[in-house]
Amino acid sequence: MPARAIRYIRRDMALPRTRPPRATASLLAALLLALLPGMAQARGPLVLAAASLQEAMTAAAGRWTAKGHEPPVISFAASSALARQIEAGAPADLLVSADTQWMDHVAAAGFVARGSRAPFLTNQLVLIAPAASRLSLAIRPGFPLARALGNGRLAMGDPDAVPAGIYGKEALTRLGAWPHVAGRVARAESVRAALALVARGEAPLGVVYATDARAEPRVRVVGVFPETSHAPILYPLARLTGATSRDAEAFHRFLLSGEGKAIFRRFGFGAR
Repeated sequence: MPARAIRYIRRDMALPRTRPPRATASLLAALLLALLPGMAQARGPLVLAAASLQEAMTAAAGRWTAKGHEPPVISFAASSALARQIEAGAPADLLVSADTQWMDHVAAAGFVARGSRAPFLTNQLVLIAPAASRLSLAIRPGFPLARALGNGRLAMGDPDAVPAGIYGKEALTRLGAWPHVAGRVARAESVRAALALVARGEAPLGVVYATDARAEPRVRVVGVFPETSHAPILYPLARLTGATSRDAEAFHRFLLSGEGKAIFRRFGFGAR
C-alpha cells in the first residue's frame, strides 16, 4: 500500500433499520460538502460506491494511487442512500450502484454525465449462516426457509430500497418462500449491515451477495439462489455531472479497463 493512504467514508454498520430518512441523506451531503476544500486540494476523485464494493474498490483505488495519482476518496453505502446523497447536493465525481434502478433514478434527475454510464460488474445472490452453523438447505421452489429460521429472523437489505434486498425479495417470491418469511425479515440499511447481523450470530440466516460472504470469514454460504429467480445483478458505473476532480474521467476509464476489472474479479465479481 502506498504511503499516501486512501481516504474513504464508511456508513456505520449498526443495528438494522428501515429506509434512511431524507434528513440522513442531507446530513451526509453536508459532511461531504464540509470535506470539499480538502478534497479539491488533493484533487483525487470522490467515488460513491455500493457497500458491497468495499474491499474491491479500496484495492482498485490503491492500485490507482500507486501509479502516482492522488488517492480517491470513497464513500460506501447502500445504493439507495448514495442516490439520496446526490439528490441532496453531495459533491461527487463517480457513482457505482449495485443495481440499474438507482442509477436510472439518478440519471432521470439529471445527475449522470451524458455518455459516461457503462455496464461494469456482476454478482450472485446467496443465503448465508454463521460459520459454525451446520444447516444444510437446498434453494429451490418451495424450500423450507421459514422452518430453517426457527425462532430467528432473516437478515437482508431493506427490500423496499436496498438492491440486495430487492433482489432477495424477488428471488424468495418466485421460489414461494416470501409469504412465509416476509414478517420475519430484519431489514438492514445495507447489505453489509445484513452481513454483520449474521456474522455476529444475531440472525441465523441472511441474504447477501456472494462477494460479501467471501469477505467475511464468520459466515458460510448455505446456498446460491438460481439466477433465474431474480433480475440480473448488474453494477453500472457513471461520471456525475457535478464532477470537479481533474482525475474523475481518468479513474473512470481505469475502472473500466482490463487492469481495473481484473482487480474486481479477484474479489469474486464478474466483469462486463
